[in-house]
Amino acid sequence: MTEVEGAPQEISDAIKRSDRNIIQTLADRNFVTLVELINIAGLNETLAEDGIYTVFAPTDEAFDRLPENAVPALKNNTPELRRVLTYHVVDGKILMENDIKNLESIRTLEGGELSVNVTATGIQIEGANITDADIITSNGVIHQIDKVLIPLR
Repeated sequence: MTEVEGAPQEISDAIKRSDRNIIQTLADRNFVTLVELINIAGLNETLAEDGIYTVFAPTDEAFDRLPENAVPALKNNTPELRRVLTYHVVDGKILMENDIKNLESIRTLEGGELSVNVTATGIQIEGANITDADIITSNGVIHQIDKVLIPLR
């Protein structure tokens, strides 16, 4: 794999060393609901192929906190599911935790803007706490978050 354009050398080196893509890493780390929804939405190939992505990955517990019928409703509405999932993805950029701290907002693959708030306890993305940052994959980085991000209509 080539050096990641615009990324510091240590990040490029880390990505070169990672042999697991975003989908494989999410599965390895037990993001069961997220991986299932990515597969239903048909985004698994996109997030498994070469490319550079930053993914804000809600935990299973984050999905459990949604209203009772929210996940089944998303499973039955592929366009809306794709919209919600791509709101968690930044295409073409690797944003490490230190990069995110210096931003006010982040444009997503869905086209929306995620607000960034740095607090005394960490970083929030649209009110979701980053609970595990800088999970390196072969095609980007994952940040675990404790809330599902819902784009505005």
